[in-house]
Amino acid sequence: MLACAACCGLPVLIGAGLLTGAGAALAEQTLLAVAGLLIAAAAGMWWLHRRRTSRTARVVMGAGCGCGGSSCGC
Repeated sequence: MLACAACCGLPVLIGAGLLTGAGAALAEQTLLAVAGLLIAAAAGMWWLHRRRTSRTARVVMGAGCGCGGSSCGC
């Protein structure tokens, strides 16, 4: 949320003369890097959550369930 607010605030800061063109370019690159890190973190958390949920579902179904050899059953 802070990254979004900073990105939307860039034009205001440039217009007010508080940020130069070079500073704005640096801020833009920094915000893009932060956005990439946040996307990677979200993907990692989604993968971890999906993995844990799948593992929990297998444990809940019971150890006696599954397929082995030529037969399947619980």
